[in-house]
Amino acid sequence: MSRIGKKPIPVPQGVTANVDGQNVRMKGPKGELSFAVPEDVEVKLENGEIKVNPRTKTQIARSMWGLSRSMVQNLATGVTSGFEKRLEIEGVGYRASVQGKNLVLALGYSHDVNYPIPQGITITTPKPTEIVIAGSSKQQVGQVAAEIRDWRPPEPYKGKGVRYAGEFIFRKEGKKK
Repeated sequence: MSRIGKKPIPVPQGVTANVDGQNVRMKGPKGELSFAVPEDVEVKLENGEIKVNPRTKTQIARSMWGLSRSMVQNLATGVTSGFEKRLEIEGVGYRASVQGKNLVLALGYSHDVNYPIPQGITITTPKPTEIVIAGSSKQQVGQVAAEIRDWRPPEPYKGKGVRYAGEFIFRKEGKKK
């Protein structure tokens, strides 16, 4: 039995939810999001709550049950408050700035990295060594953060690179004579 899947998802105040077959669509102050629930899972909208149940007792149906419930919950959270990821940049001369619709990163290469900001995502740089990525889709915010981090992941000797805020980097000791 899925502990997460059993919980009904309350539809927040100011959000309109629509369940049409296997499609769940939510519209709120931060935008509109939708999710296509897998066929193994049944979705119902009753009394201002969305309930998710497996259609059969197979392993796939039970695993999709908890996943589907979490995805629908992320829709509700995304259209009301949105999601945010913070990245920190560490290294001499490493910095970031937003110029128009591009994020410009100086990461120790011979050239600056221009990252075009996708639709539905807002990127701000409160400090030159900090990047804040915000949006209504949790998947899209996480994907953008991962793509930016991939330009220069933190290295284990000096810790230089782009890391998630609060991420622990296991440090290695350098060569000894």
